Amino acid sequence: MKKLFSLSLLALAALTGGAQAADFPIKDKPITIIVPFAAGGPTDRVARDLAESMRKPLGGVVVLIDNAAGAGGTIASNKVAKAVPDGHTLFLHHIGMATSPALYRKLPYDTLEDFEYLGMVNEVPMTLIARPNIPANNFKELSAWIAQNKGNVNLGNAGLGAASHLCGLLFQSAMKIDMTTVPYKGTAPAMTDLMGGQIDLLCDQTTNTTSQIEGKKVKAFAVTTTKRLTTPALKDLPTLQEAGLKDFEVTIWHGLYAPKGTPADVLTKINNALKVALKDPEFIKKEEALGAVVVNDKRVSPADHKKFVAAEIAKWGPIIKAAGIYAD
Repeated sequence: MKKLFSLSLLALAALTGGAQAADFPIKDKPITIIVPFAAGGPTDRVARDLAESMRKPLGGVVVLIDNAAGAGGTIASNKVAKAVPDGHTLFLHHIGMATSPALYRKLPYDTLEDFEYLGMVNEVPMTLIARPNIPANNFKELSAWIAQNKGNVNLGNAGLGAASHLCGLLFQSAMKIDMTTVPYKGTAPAMTDLMGGQIDLLCDQTTNTTSQIEGKKVKAFAVTTTKRLTTPALKDLPTLQEAGLKDFEVTIWHGLYAPKGTPADVLTKINNALKVALKDPEFIKKEEALGAVVVNDKRVSPADHKKFVAAEIAKWGPIIKAAGIYAD
């Protein structure tokens, strides 16, 4: 009887698990992708494009966007960590997922333990640019100029924890030279002051810099990827690794997550839909228009996505702590 009872329980569990997969997504219940930044920004645009491309492989379900901005993305992260783990709440976040554990000393969640990792989505390269009248025409000349003006070089960024801030921290560390950091409230005012000559340098995403480089409103010196880019305006720029900064690589990536405890079979359905979306020509075209590269390697799998984020946490933690600048 005991053996029969145990077998019955196993059968029931199997049926329940199967029902979870079969019933997901629940009819007439939308899937919500939470975005940690305001509507209209780069991450919001990626989320909306992804939502449209995932809708069909998820059976035509409605996919909504919830912009829960504030505190560098930690408000949205905590909201997802505490959400019902039924697959109807997802989370799209960028590199801030990996840098917040160092920038915020008292997070209300554990980045590696309180989320289910679903796969990487895209990566955005960055460029090192300078004011148009800087007396340097290549990275070698720029390095010499920085060394000659040690203590008087101004490096702008879009604010604490922004992509440009992180790239600037890594650049200073790689150059072994401290620069005067000038934080702005967003990329636009930083770019305006760079073009006007009020600051010397800026390291920011290609989505923000390519048009200014094309218009020769700034000088471009290098890209932060391991390989040169193919974009016409950027194809002649060396990588910072080529220029002599060993292991220098910064991209602003996006990944998809769910609350911890979301059933494994539901996660598989979502990951499968994500993989379909990442091969959608329309989605790829939209990402290329943003200057982003759609991920097509093993990081689209949950395990490798998590492994990548863990490596990014290990990479950025010491750099942020060495700078001694925290968001809380």
